[in-house]
Amino acid sequence: MTDNSRRADYPIERIFLDRWSPRAFTGEAIPVETLMSFFEAARWAPSSYNSQPWRFLWARRDTPHWAKFFDLLGERNKIWAADAAALIVLVSKSTMVPPGQTEPIPSHSHSLDTGAAWENFALQALISGWHTHGMVGFDMERARQVLNVPGEYRVEAAIAVGRRGDPAKLPEAMQKVEQPNARKPIAETTHEGGFPEL
Repeated sequence: MTDNSRRADYPIERIFLDRWSPRAFTGEAIPVETLMSFFEAARWAPSSYNSQPWRFLWARRDTPHWAKFFDLLGERNKIWAADAAALIVLVSKSTMVPPGQTEPIPSHSHSLDTGAAWENFALQALISGWHTHGMVGFDMERARQVLNVPGEYRVEAAIAVGRRGDPAKLPEAMQKVEQPNARKPIAETTHEGGFPEL
């Protein structure tokens, strides 16, 4: 279930092509220790001044916290995320205290650094036989309130984690897109020497 038809234009490790965001999950529970290994991978992501601005707020299915996280999702995401093993809300701290200083200053790269942690998390999940699906289709303001997110943190995304399941259980419209998608050509996203002149 991990094979797909994606092809890279230049040599890369297969894991980058195998990581994608399915919606069909099995409903299988995830052990805490397994989830912790994904967070451990995230912990080693690079960040400005080693500030580590990411915070993963999480709940596993069939636990007292699950409903609180699930209720934050948009209706369309609830359809498929009901079978996820865990739900996560990822936030990033918008300030940091640089080495040698005592007062916090704005962190220019907090979202970038948190994105790096999320990628580590997603790749470790895949290596371990699980899949992840990031979302912005959830109530971010209510997440801030319900999950007690302090004011200096930005709510970034929600993430579903699960074992990949049978796409046939999804609504027909979702079944049609339940496959790895392509990417823009490198020439469209990289520009030697700066942006091309218009």
